[in-house]
Amino acid sequence: MSEGALKLWFQSALLPGGWAHRVRVTGRDGLIRSIEPQVDPDEGDERHAVGLPGLPNLHSHAFQRAIAGLTERRGPAQESFWTWRELMYRFVERIDPDPLEAVTALAFAEMLEAGFTRVGEFHYLHHDKSGVPFADPGELAVRIAAAAAETGIGLTLLPTFYAYGGFGAREPSARQCRFVTDLERFARIVESSRKAVAALPSGAVGVAAHSLRAVSPEQLPAVVALAAGGPVHIHIAEQVREVEECVTWCGRRPIERLFEATAVDDRWCLVHATHAIPEELERIAAARAVVGLCPITEASLGDGVFPAPEFQACGGRFGIGSDSNVLLDAGAELCMLEYSQRLMRRARNVLAGESGHSTGRSLFDAALAGGAQALGAAGARAPVGLVADAPLDLVSLNAGHPALIERRDDEILDSWIFAAGRQVIDCVWRAGEKVVSGGRHRQREAILARYRRAMKALLA
Repeated sequence: MSEGALKLWFQSALLPGGWAHRVRVTGRDGLIRSIEPQVDPDEGDERHAVGLPGLPNLHSHAFQRAIAGLTERRGPAQESFWTWRELMYRFVERIDPDPLEAVTALAFAEMLEAGFTRVGEFHYLHHDKSGVPFADPGELAVRIAAAAAETGIGLTLLPTFYAYGGFGAREPSARQCRFVTDLERFARIVESSRKAVAALPSGAVGVAAHSLRAVSPEQLPAVVALAAGGPVHIHIAEQVREVEECVTWCGRRPIERLFEATAVDDRWCLVHATHAIPEELERIAAARAVVGLCPITEASLGDGVFPAPEFQACGGRFGIGSDSNVLLDAGAELCMLEYSQRLMRRARNVLAGESGHSTGRSLFDAALAGGAQALGAAGARAPVGLVADAPLDLVSLNAGHPALIERRDDEILDSWIFAAGRQVIDCVWRAGEKVVSGGRHRQREAILARYRRAMKALLA
């Protein structure tokens, strides 16, 4: 064994071909170097019960973690995404770079504690509080990268282009001034983002168009070109009002208009797509694009329920994201995805696939593959999961938790997702570094102390 190699031994581990038992995972330089099933532990092995690949979190706005729980008071009119958005804008008006970094670091640490090992940060907060660009146009992207470096999470940074306040190139509101930029300045933000992420282990940069409300179809080709072959994300068809306003503007639904405006392919992630109709689901699936589902946020904001079984029947690909970060729990996102379908259809095990299949396993496998693709870590670019030459991004579960006692193989996933949640996360390794132990991030106290100071200043 080469000096400095990491050796982990698991009673059970989920490999690409299925569950294996008595498994040794050997890592070095942040990568998995070998997988050996059916072996007894050596004296130098670190021993654990259950090993799983870490899940990708394909859609996050980390700064919104700071307002979790602060938007649950009813106003004078019916509450919706649009009223929540106004409350979020009020918070945006107050946050400076130091508090942004503190909030982002806590969000990233909690993601790791929850079983996520990589995040797609959909980053549209670019300027200072008056809307003036920073001397470094990527100042806030640099802060996000610093939070990723501190916590150890894998980062796919998605600087986001935002030009307008609504369909038809509507003038942005004063509260959107920190987001709005032009293509020339956006190119500089992307360049700064690449420099900021370059030192991170397996860091990646793509681009995002915020939405067809905020980006004109004519601007999309220039935005996509800045991805330089990397991932491309967009919010789309999240709200009924959004769909209606798009039809009023151009006579097309948002997804239909997107496909008219640009070539959608396997680099794309269509975030939410909540109100996609059958023809649109088929087009997304045929393009091999990923739909980014954020079930907890979509429930929190009253978005609606994505037609997941119909998309599954088309061979569609999806991943999960934490979006507004109101609650950080990878298992709970998958549980909410399935339970929303059960409520809509008055049925059980809706997304299990074929008869006899485990619902938890079906959800986990889909979210792992779809999330990795959406964050630029799939296909020829990098292996995915617990396999040689893949990043050593691994989660162990506490088999002593009541929900996992006497569980075997896929029962472990079902019990984690539907009966336990983040409480069963024991250790997390990201790029071969153990960043979570006993369910707690290694820097939790320092990160929490900075967060506490930031919140005291922001909410005073």
